[in-house]
Amino acid sequence: MFSRVAGKYDLLNNVISLGTQKRWRAALFDQLTLKAGMDCLDLCCGTGDLTIALAQQAGPSGRTVGLDFNRPMLTIAKQKIRKAGLSKEVELVQADAMHLPFPDGSFGVVTIGFGLRNVPDAGQVLAEAFRVLKPGGQFACLEMSQPTNPLVKVGWRAYFRLFPHLAQLFGGKAADYRYLQTTAQRFVSANQLLQMMQAAGFHERHYTKLNWGAGALHIGRK
Repeated sequence: MFSRVAGKYDLLNNVISLGTQKRWRAALFDQLTLKAGMDCLDLCCGTGDLTIALAQQAGPSGRTVGLDFNRPMLTIAKQKIRKAGLSKEVELVQADAMHLPFPDGSFGVVTIGFGLRNVPDAGQVLAEAFRVLKPGGQFACLEMSQPTNPLVKVGWRAYFRLFPHLAQLFGGKAADYRYLQTTAQRFVSANQLLQMMQAAGFHERHYTKLNWGAGALHIGRK
């Protein structure tokens, strides 16, 4: 499914998120302690937007790795990285986020944006992210969430019924985006994800609600 949507992934993400995904990524960098020269890993990197932003922050003295299971997504990410002039700063790796091919304590920052809900075992991904972080390193997760306000919840559910058809208007397949609708609606709440981070070993954990709880930014430290 992700191979099918790769070519229109960026366009449709902007359409169905009404442009808010860019503001959500900006919120991540507002809260993440990221210095030039740091080693960064972006899990489930997709077409590379967050990976590119990490590399720009880490600079040429840093190391940024984008990891994804899907080859067509990585192909598009490579093109965008080249266009951004970051080919020397970014390494792309095709691998499973549940079984990371890196030694313990390899990175100062690990991120995942809108990918945790799509893996078979989110707890295992969190455990692996914790393992490859250096002591004192930070983890950041941007993800869809479950609004708790009743009025927001009604609007959130109504929009999720609509957006597969909206995606179809822009050239996507409604069935593919019904899958994404399902994963978003079934994913854990922000509080539950915070508890999963605790189980993985993270401390200094906190989260920020985004769009009245439709999304959440979670930050933790090793």
